[in-house]
Amino acid sequence: MPSIAGKYQHYKNEDIDDYFIAVGVPFMGRKMMALSSPLMEITVDGDNMVIKNSSLLRTVEMKFKLGEEYEEKMPSTTIKSITTLVNDNELVTQSVIPETGDKCGRHYMFTDEECVITLTHEKAKTPGKRYFRRVNS
Repeated sequence: MPSIAGKYQHYKNEDIDDYFIAVGVPFMGRKMMALSSPLMEITVDGDNMVIKNSSLLRTVEMKFKLGEEYEEKMPSTTIKSITTLVNDNELVTQSVIPETGDKCGRHYMFTDEECVITLTHEKAKTPGKRYFRRVNS
């Protein structure tokens, strides 16, 4: 089984613009985010996790306990999320945007080589995907 904890470097996107439009990211923000190549660092301590994404634009750190609701600060709002472990190599985050009630989510699939994050939003026609290579320290 691959370990979830580790560092991952972003290397490509797939169908990301439709997702960013659905979540309400303005044009310039979408272009900047699509071109960014963040480093994702995941630490695990029992049921407690930290997912930190660092890029030239900004650093975002999410701290949470598996299965418990937490808040995620986004540029334009704060969303309510719950992350659960599925199998030993998958994380699923289900979120609700309080102002609209819209549902969105992230599905993290880990292998020994990479992590693929599938981004969904009920108003997006197709899910977006972000690909991250595992960085061996």
